[in-house]
This record gives sequence, C-alpha cells and structure tokens, in this order.
Amino acid sequence: MGGKILDFTDLVIYQLAVDLADWIYEISAKFPESEKYNLTSQLRRSSTSVYSNIAEGFGRYHYKENKQFCRVARGSLYETKAHVLFAKRRGYIDQQILDEYLKKHTTLAIKLNNYINATGTRDRPMSKNVDKDQGVK
Repeated sequence: MGGKILDFTDLVIYQLAVDLADWIYEISAKFPESEKYNLTSQLRRSSTSVYSNIAEGFGRYHYKENKQFCRVARGSLYETKAHVLFAKRRGYIDQQILDEYLKKHTTLAIKLNNYINATGTRDRPMSKNVDKDQGVK
C-alpha cells in the first residue's frame, strides 16, 4: 500500500502525464515548421491538458469533481493519441516513436482509469491510501 496523498504531485498519474507531455514536446519539436501552429500546437495542448486536469481535479473539494476532471484528462489523453496517430500518418514520426507512445499511453490510461475507479466517497481523496497500481504513490 502507498502512503497518504498530500499533493497532486504525489500522484503517479500526474507524474506520468507530465513525463508524457515533456516527451511530446521533444518529438513535436522535429515536426515541420508548417505544422507549428497546427498539429504541433494541438498535440502539445492536448498533452499538457492531461496533467493540468489531474491537478485541477485534485484541487476541487468534492470527490465527484475530482473524478470529472480526471475524465476530462482521460479525454485529452485520447485526443493526444489521435494527434500522434495522425503525425505517423503524415510521416512526422516513425513506427518506433509510435510504439513508444502507445506504451506510454496504455500505461497512463490504465492507471488513470484505476484512479478514477478508486476515488470513492470521501470529500478529500488525498486523505486516503491507494495502492500504487491505482495511480498513486
């Protein structure tokens, strides 16, 4: 079992989401200049939306709001996947990069779903202990 969650930065899902966004920034920096205000921007915004919504949900008082923001984060994660798949289709990334992304995506999606399902009836979800596999330390 993990320890108490004192801050959103203690959440494994938050840490994975930040790592994913950082990685997205690295790979999208190699996209053509013509995509700077199109696909590059959309991809970066959707990836940063994942960790932003996890953090915002954590800051909400009621667990139902936290769950809703995590659902929005999950939507942004899937939006990011759609942009990555399109980048592959356009030839901006190769199969190895796509495979690496899909591993990161799957890990985060599973942990995010587990966290959503584990967030119960307490008004302050950060006060409960949750197993590491449910997305928290």
